[in-house]
Amino acid sequence: MSTLSLADLTKRVAGTFVAHGCSEDTSASVARALVTAEADGLKGHGLSRVPTYLAMVKSGKIDGKAKPTASNPRPSVLAIDAAKGFAYPAIDLALAELPALAAKQGIAVAAIGNSNHCGAAGLPCEALAKKGLVALLFANTPSAMAPWGGREPVFGTNPIAFAAPLEGREPAVVDLALSKVARGPIVAAKQKGESIPEGWALDADGQATTDPVKALQGTMIPLGDAKGAALAFMVEILAACIPGAHLAFEASSFLDDKGGPPLTGQLLLTIDPAGFGHGRFGERMATLVAAIEGQQGARLPGSRRLANRAKAARDGLTVGPEIESILTEAASVKA
Repeated sequence: MSTLSLADLTKRVAGTFVAHGCSEDTSASVARALVTAEADGLKGHGLSRVPTYLAMVKSGKIDGKAKPTASNPRPSVLAIDAAKGFAYPAIDLALAELPALAAKQGIAVAAIGNSNHCGAAGLPCEALAKKGLVALLFANTPSAMAPWGGREPVFGTNPIAFAAPLEGREPAVVDLALSKVARGPIVAAKQKGESIPEGWALDADGQATTDPVKALQGTMIPLGDAKGAALAFMVEILAACIPGAHLAFEASSFLDDKGGPPLTGQLLLTIDPAGFGHGRFGERMATLVAAIEGQQGARLPGSRRLANRAKAARDGLTVGPEIESILTEAASVKA
């Protein structure tokens, strides 16, 4: 194992994807997303994804040279084609275009199709919030959850993310999957040979399991039971039906190199709080935050990630043997 600074690790991860045939722009986008997620403590969306991503590129399930394109079918709408590549460059394109549209229209939205795993969904929302905007992201993922009362998976874990700006400090960020936990931690447990807590997932026979392998072959338990399943239905409409993407049960897995591109979707909604006829947004946010932080033990959503990020920026990140081997091999090939 080795410990690397965030800058060095990002450079090495990007170099690894270049060595495996991805374009430099795509590799840089993927590396930023993975290393930032790792630094934030979101390991299921961090370096653990490197082997799977590389396998998907090798098989053609992800086009590592794809360049996303955008059209503007309505004044406040971006329609983005991820072109069967990584989601991250398509999201970067949305982040570049949405602020100007939101400033002009008050509200702007990007619908991304022909996409893939979008990683830590809170990060693009946070990037928009740092520009003074309120943002919501909805993403559909390959099938993992059954409709409430059913047995066959129809919905993905379908994350929802949200961020809002705060004056003089980092934005407040909410990022949650609609299963009791995201699949990422289960994948990480499988890689480490560890069990998972009971109550996270069911096996293929609908029985509770603590085995991550059986969990990945079965279904996830919705957050809030029937309410979580209803929210997953809502996200499926927003993130798949509106962008014209594959539904969860039509999408191939994000976790292996089998099948064709998953062609999932994302919807990124951006709101300019200055566009609603008053100037009270900042003051209202400050009052809300004070009511939360004034209570002993209470904290804003996302504050733990900021603490993890600060520690990683100071101390660097430790890279496990499997990922270190991949990075080292790629560096030797490039040399």
